[in-house]
Amino acid sequence: MSEPPSVGEPGESNRRRERAPSAISDDIEMTPFQHCSLGALGAMTGLLFTAALVQPPTALTSAPRAMFEAGVVTDAGGPGWRAGAGALARPLRRHTVHALSETFAGLDYDLESVISGEAEVPRLFLASLPVDMGAIRETEARKGLFFKAVLPLVLQANEEIRADRGRLWDLRFRLRAGEKLDAVDRLWLMVAADRYGVNAEDLDALARRMDVVPPSLALAQAAIESGWGTSRFALEGNALFGQWTFSATGDLVPLRREPGKTHRVRAFDSLLDSVRAYMRNLNTHRSYRAFREARSRMRRDGAPLDGSLLAGHLDRYSGKGETYVAMIRATIGGNGLGRFDDTRLRYPTRASRPSA
Repeated sequence: MSEPPSVGEPGESNRRRERAPSAISDDIEMTPFQHCSLGALGAMTGLLFTAALVQPPTALTSAPRAMFEAGVVTDAGGPGWRAGAGALARPLRRHTVHALSETFAGLDYDLESVISGEAEVPRLFLASLPVDMGAIRETEARKGLFFKAVLPLVLQANEEIRADRGRLWDLRFRLRAGEKLDAVDRLWLMVAADRYGVNAEDLDALARRMDVVPPSLALAQAAIESGWGTSRFALEGNALFGQWTFSATGDLVPLRREPGKTHRVRAFDSLLDSVRAYMRNLNTHRSYRAFREARSRMRRDGAPLDGSLLAGHLDRYSGKGETYVAMIRATIGGNGLGRFDDTRLRYPTRASRPSA
C-alpha cells in the first residue's frame, strides 16, 4: 500500500526562547521596597512550583505506560510471561499475532459484546503492533485484530481529554460565579492553554479545542494511514496516522519521497503516544479549524459527535482532498465503526490499579 500523504504536526515553533537580560544591574542599589517586592515574587514562584509538584495537571503532564490487565504476552521467538491483574507491562520489542490473539481471548475481549453493551473494553494498551500483522490472510480477521488493538488506545486518549475538559468546565463555572482560583488551578490553566495554543484568559477557545475525537473517526483514519497496521511507519515507528515532521533525525524517511522534499513521518515510543499526538493535531492545527467549529456546533446543539459528518472537514489531512474524506466515510460505514462511539474502557477496579 502506498504511503498516504497527510498534513504535518501541530504548528509548534522549535525556536528556543532567548533569555531576556536581567532588569537589575549588580551595581544598582535597590530600595527596601524593591527588596520586598523581589522577595514576594520569589515566594510566589516557589509556591507555584511547589503546587505543581504536589498536584500536577492530570493528563497534561502525565504519560501512562503500556499496561496489560492479564494474559500471556510473547516476544517473537522468546518465552512468554504472565502479567497479573493490573501489572504494568514490560516494553515489548516484538510480539506476534498469535500471542496477541491469545491475550484477547484470555480477557474475553469480544467486539460484538462491547458493541452490544454486554462488555466494556479492557484497559490493555499495546506498546506496538505485532510485526506479523501482514501475515493475516483473512481480511476480516486482520481488521478485527486491528480494531481490538487500537480501540483501547483511542478510548484512553479520549478519557484523558474528557477528564481535563471536566476540570476546565468546573473552573470556568467557578470563575463566572466570581470565585478566585488558587495557585494550583491557575497553573493548570496556564499549562493547558499553552498546550492547546490559546490565551489562558480565553476559556471558551480552550473548551473548543480541549475535546474528544469520535472513536469511529480515529479508527478509520488509523486504518487508512497505517494500512490496517501493516505499513512500515506503523511497525517501525508506531505511527498510526502518518503525521509529518521536518526533524532531521529520529523519524522515518518515506521511501517514495519526491526529490527536494525534506519531510519525514514522525515516529513514536508507543502507539498511545501516536494516538495522543493525532488528537492534539486535530485539536490545535489551523488546518482543522473547521473540524473544531463543527464539533463545537454539535456540542451546542446537544447532538452526539458524528465521526462521518466531522470527516467532511478533514479534506486537508491528505493531499487526496475530498477523495480522502470519501475514504474515511467508506471505512466508517463499511465497518460499522459508528457503533464504537459510545464504548468505554472497563472501569479500573482496586485490584487492577498499578501500584505506585
